[in-house]
Parts: sequence; C-alpha cells; structure tokens
Amino acid sequence: MKIDFTHNQSAHCENGVVSNLLKHNGHDISEPMVFGIGSGLFFVYIPFLKVNYAPAISFRPMPGFIFKRFSKRLKIKVKRYKFRDEKKAQLALDAELKNNNPVGLQVGVYNLTYFPDEYRFHFNAHNMVVYGKKDNTYLISDPVMEKVTTLTEKELEKVRFAKGAFAPKGHMYYPINYPEKLDLEKAIKKGIKSTCRDMLAPVPIVGVKGIRKVAKLIRKWPVKLGTKKANHYLGQIVRMQEEIGTGGGGFRFIYGAFLEEASVILSNPKLKELSHEITQIGDLWRDFALDASRIYKNRSSEVDGYNKVADKLVIIADKEENFFKKLKKAI
Repeated sequence: MKIDFTHNQSAHCENGVVSNLLKHNGHDISEPMVFGIGSGLFFVYIPFLKVNYAPAISFRPMPGFIFKRFSKRLKIKVKRYKFRDEKKAQLALDAELKNNNPVGLQVGVYNLTYFPDEYRFHFNAHNMVVYGKKDNTYLISDPVMEKVTTLTEKELEKVRFAKGAFAPKGHMYYPINYPEKLDLEKAIKKGIKSTCRDMLAPVPIVGVKGIRKVAKLIRKWPVKLGTKKANHYLGQIVRMQEEIGTGGGGFRFIYGAFLEEASVILSNPKLKELSHEITQIGDLWRDFALDASRIYKNRSSEVDGYNKVADKLVIIADKEENFFKKLKKAI
C-alpha cells in the first residue's frame, strides 16, 4: 500500500511534517507559516536535565508543541496516539495506512539507519511522515532529507520506542478535521504575541534572559569544569543550535521568512522590515557557532576564547530583546 503523498524537503522536521500533511489535505501552508503561527522560536536552558551528559539547551518548544499551537490557533482538529505496546503501535499505524491516511511520527534519531553517522545521537524529538508500506518495509517521508526513504518494521519500532529524555512512546498524529476557512490573520497575530511573550519572559532560564544566563556560565566553565568538560558543554550548545533542527541561526531565518509572508497577509510593512532584522540576528548566531566550534575543536588561536564567545551571546541577547519589543509593538 502506497499513498499518493508529495514529499517536500524542509529546514526543520516538525514544521515540514505539518506543512506536508496539510498540503496533502489541500491546504497550501508553508513551513515558515507553520513555524510562526506555532510559535516555534524559543530558548530555554535546563540545567537539571542532561542530554548527552550536558545541560539541556533548547531553541524550540517541547516536541509536538508547534503543531499543537498551530492547529489550535487555526481550529484544526488533530488525532494523537501514544502506546505502551509496540505491537499495538504497529497495528494502529498499519490501519491508518490502509485507510489511505499518511501520519506523522515522533521518533529517536540515534537508530535512524538512513541518517549519516555524525548525525545519529540520542535525541528523541525528531518527526517524520509514514505514507505507505511494502511487505515489511515502511515508506518514509522525512522532511529534512532530500528524497523519500524506507525503514523496516524492526527499524521503525526501534526509533518509535527510543528510550531517554522526550521518549516518543510510539507517538503518532495526523489532522482529522478543518474549518471551512483557515483564519490566518488571527492565527498569525496570536503566534507572534506568544513568541514575544516567551522570548521576553521574566524567567532567568527562558528567552533573552536565558541566553544571558548561558553567556555568564560559559565564562565560568573552563575554571569550574576544566577544559575537557567545558569543551563538551560548549559543543553541546552548538549541536543543539545547528545540528538538532537548525535551532539558532536557522530558526531566525525561518522566522524572517514567516514575518515576510505575514507582512503581506496583514498588510503590515513593519513586519517585512523586522524580517530583515531577525535574519541579521540569525547571522550572528551562525558566527557564534563557528567561533565556539573552533574552541572545542582546539582550532581557535584566541587565548580568551570563552569570554569572546560569551560576549557574542550577550550582544545577541541585547539585539533579540530589542527586536521582540519592536515586534510586540508592531502587532
């Protein structure tokens, strides 16, 4: 069984899954629009949660939140399942495919056989679409891949029931009902207000305050933790930022594209102006990642490298605070 499903590559898995499922059901919503309405731009530092033996840093909300917010703001009904039993999870998936219904899945990255080895690590918030099955092999549309791919029953079961932080527990989801008309204007405004609220939150580990918190910690890590551990922690930031769902710079570029689309829909030229600003901030995130990678790979000639990259984070935090205040006012 193979569903007539069109694969479109995207920058981020959850946005791409949502956009592709919507297009399959006749609603041409772009990846940036999904990301913006779903308030995908975020930052949080979670010292008590360890990922790859380092404090968790996330540039996105919890897995599934983008789709949850997006669908709620556009009044799209979504069906979700989680399972304790692997066999029941497989039977439920097969039943949907027989009903000609492609479904989104949350999976772990480490055992995805079609991923290059350097991208296979313990991260359980990846998303894909399953759009068919031939014998014991599932047809996979992973939006971060250029082309469609496949996983065997055993391989898919392994990633659907990966262990650790954010364990997917067989999470399966798909839209089941749409309103007569999608009210994009109202949803865009709600999405922007929510993102501004998150990024300007008066909480020391969230938003721009969270970015400043991490900058302070980076200055202390070499002395407090030693070079080896400090390098590992710094590498974790870059991995979460640039390798897990495009986090830092990539998310700012997507958000810039969203604001450019939104400026037309809302007839608000200020949003187009701000789209350029957030794109420039995205470039600063990429510069930070490059400088940080040189340090933990021992390629930097800077003696005071940790303070230098911390200084760059402070500049980014200041610019983002100013940006989100202007965005809040513009909407």
